[in-house]
Amino acid sequence: MPNYGQPIKSKLPHVGTTIFTVMSALAKEHAAINLSQGFPGFPISLDLIKRVEYYMNQGYNQYAPMPGVPELLQRISEKTEFLYGTKYDAKDEITITAGATEAIFSSIIALCAEHDEVIIFTPAYDCYSPAVELAGAKAIYVQLHAPDYRIPWEEVKKLINRKTKMIMLNTPHNPTGMVLSKNDLLELDRITKDSQIIVLSDEVYEHMVFDGERHESVARYPELANRSVIVASFGKTFHATGWKLGYVMAPADLMVEIRKVHQYNVFSVNTPMQYAICDYLDNADNYLYLPSFYQKKRDFFLEQLTGSLFEWKATEGSYFQLLSYKNISAEKDTEIAIEWTKKNKIASIPLSVFYHQELDEKMLRFCFAKEETLLKEAGKILRQIGQ
Repeated sequence: MPNYGQPIKSKLPHVGTTIFTVMSALAKEHAAINLSQGFPGFPISLDLIKRVEYYMNQGYNQYAPMPGVPELLQRISEKTEFLYGTKYDAKDEITITAGATEAIFSSIIALCAEHDEVIIFTPAYDCYSPAVELAGAKAIYVQLHAPDYRIPWEEVKKLINRKTKMIMLNTPHNPTGMVLSKNDLLELDRITKDSQIIVLSDEVYEHMVFDGERHESVARYPELANRSVIVASFGKTFHATGWKLGYVMAPADLMVEIRKVHQYNVFSVNTPMQYAICDYLDNADNYLYLPSFYQKKRDFFLEQLTGSLFEWKATEGSYFQLLSYKNISAEKDTEIAIEWTKKNKIASIPLSVFYHQELDEKMLRFCFAKEETLLKEAGKILRQIGQ
C-alpha cells in the first residue's frame, strides 16, 4: 500500500512539559514541601461548596449559555463598575471561560494573525508565547530585570511599528510580584493612543495587592479599556484553581471575535459553579478581604527567613515571593531548584525558565499561599541552607 500522508510536524517544537509539572512531580517523589506550583494550600469556602451542591441538586447540570450564565455576567459587570468605575455590557462584553488560560488563548488566537507582532514582557507566564506562535504571529520580548522588574517604556516605544498588534500585560505580575503603577498605565495609554494596538491585560491576581496600594486595572482608564482585553480568574480569587473558571472582558467588537474561538474551543463551562459564584459575589467581603489575607501570609513567610542567607524585595502583589540565593551558591537556578528539592526537601520554581532567552539572576519563586504551619516548616529549611 502506498505511504500516503506526511509525518506529523509539531506546531510547538520547542515546548515540553511545563516546569510547574516537573517541580510538583519532583516534590511529590522526594516528599518535599511544595512551594513551586501556584495553588492555595488551604480549603475554599464551605459556603461556596454548599452553593455548588445546591445548584447541582436543583438540576443545573447541563450546558450553560456559550457566553456564560446571564446572572453571573451581570454580577461581573456590577463588580467591575464598583471596583474600577467602568461599566461592561453583560450581554456583549463579558464571557465566562475555562480558566484564565483559555481566556488568554482564545483572545490571542482570535485577534492575532500571521505577520502580526505581540510584545511580551519577560519573565512571563508560560502560556503567552505558545498561543502567539499558534496564531502565526511573532512574539517580541522585552526583558525585565531584578530587583524591581519595572517596564522600560522607552524601549517599548522603539519596538512598536506597523506590525505591532498586541501588548501583553500582567499585573500583579507572575512570577516577580511586581505591580504596575498609575504612571505605567498612563504611559501605556500614551504609547497606544490613536493606534489599533490591542492591550491584553492578565489581571488574575487583581485582589492580591499589598501595602495599601491599589490594583491599577486597565478598566480604570476608559480610553485604554476601549482597546483592551482584560482576563480574570475566579480560581485565583476564591482559592479554587481546580475549577478552571475565569472570564474575559473586552469591547463588543473584540468580544465578537473572541467568542468565535471560545465557542469552538470549549463552548461553555461549569454550569452549577457559575450559579454558585454568582451568589457568592453578592457579598463583596468575599473578595475585598484578600489583600489583607495574603499580605499577612507574605509577611509571615518573610519573617520565617530572618537569619537566612537569602535576599529579597517584598512582593508587591500576587502570592509569589522571589528569593535571591546569590549569597549561597553560584549554580544555575534550574540546577539549584532541583538540588534543594531532592536534598533539602523544599520545592521552588527557577526564574530563568520564564525568560525567552535564559537570564539567570539567581532567583527562585516561592508560593506562600499555604497554611502557616507549612510556611513555618519551609522557613526552617530555608534558614538552614548554606549555613
